[in-house]
This record gives sequence, structure tokens and C-alpha cells, in this order.
Amino acid sequence: MIMKLPTDPVILLSVINTKLRDFYSTLDDLCEDMSIEKTELENTLNSIDYQYDKKRNQFV
Repeated sequence: MIMKLPTDPVILLSVINTKLRDFYSTLDDLCEDMSIEKTELENTLNSIDYQYDKKRNQFV
């Protein structure tokens, strides 16, 4: 089953950070496993002033 990601950036942020916390050790792993375009995801979350922090493994 393929999960459809939310289009609202704030809800997307919550979903992605939860998945990073619970299931994935890196953003690359998440994107690969979920077939997500990393650049598109980063651009969407950058639009609400969130950037990926590798050390924390979350968008902050």
C-alpha cells in the first residue's frame, strides 16, 4: 500500500518528522523507501521555513 502524503506543508512536516523519528535513520532512506522526490519535499518544507537537520534527523 502506498501512502498518499498530505499536501498541506504543516501537516506534511508532522508526518515526515514522525516517520523520520520512528522508522528512518536518514532523509535519503525515507525518500528512497517511500519513492519521494527529495528535492520536492525539501522545497515544500523550505517554503514554511523548515530545513532538514542531519544531526537531528528531522526538519527544524
